[in-house]
Amino acid sequence: QVQLVESGGGLVQPGGSLRLSCAPSGNIFSIGAMAWYRQAPGKQRALVAIITVNSSTNYEDSVKGRFTISRDNAKNTVFLQMNSLKPDDTAVYYCNADISRFGGLYRRNYWGQGTQVTVSS
Repeated sequence: QVQLVESGGGLVQPGGSLRLSCAPSGNIFSIGAMAWYRQAPGKQRALVAIITVNSSTNYEDSVKGRFTISRDNAKNTVFLQMNSLKPDDTAVYYCNADISRFGGLYRRNYWGQGTQVTVSS
């Protein structure tokens, strides 16, 4: 059974930094694109950043220049380095990945349970 477990969230002051990680586990054969989404209070879940197998990246406009998504394919782990955090970054951050299992014929999309990021003075 495949699981995505996020970590690294917490409370940080404006201008601070956090580093999120997501470590998929289970009967994983291969992982395709990986991404971070977030859902702020009263808003819908939205894409923050995405990274492909060959490390091509795309970012939501509001986080460009502040956030960096990266991956360690050997460890099946994706990271989100968040710098210059703003109160508007407060949200639950979710890991997302396309994963194929042993014996599977194609990749399926999986979600983590989320980690809370709160940016406040």
